[in-house]
Amino acid sequence: MTTQPPTAETDEETDVVRQNADVCNVVGSIKEIGSKWKLIILNDLRDGEKRFNELKRSTGASSYTLSRVLGDLEEEGFIKNRKEFESPVASYYTLTEKGSALCPVFDVLDEWGEDWLE
Repeated sequence: MTTQPPTAETDEETDVVRQNADVCNVVGSIKEIGSKWKLIILNDLRDGEKRFNELKRSTGASSYTLSRVLGDLEEEGFIKNRKEFESPVASYYTLTEKGSALCPVFDVLDEWGEDWLE
């Protein structure tokens, strides 16, 4: 079995990937948290633990959207869900360590928005 020498195109692609490693992290991060509702919910939970209905009121999300996005965020490790089974049954959501690590990012985005958005 003979192996082919790397092609110029392959070498070029490798160089592009290497040169853009930092960009890849930015793109990957945005892909992970970049949906409108994920950002709104994560930012809202910076204030601390909230019940489902509190999040629904404060974010303006529909029950379906909020439920779906909370499930995604929990599955991805950004939030945790604590249930209380006493009457009335309630679900409480809070940021995990991974979610809390985004707080400085939100602070910088807020400052940027003040400077550049009208």
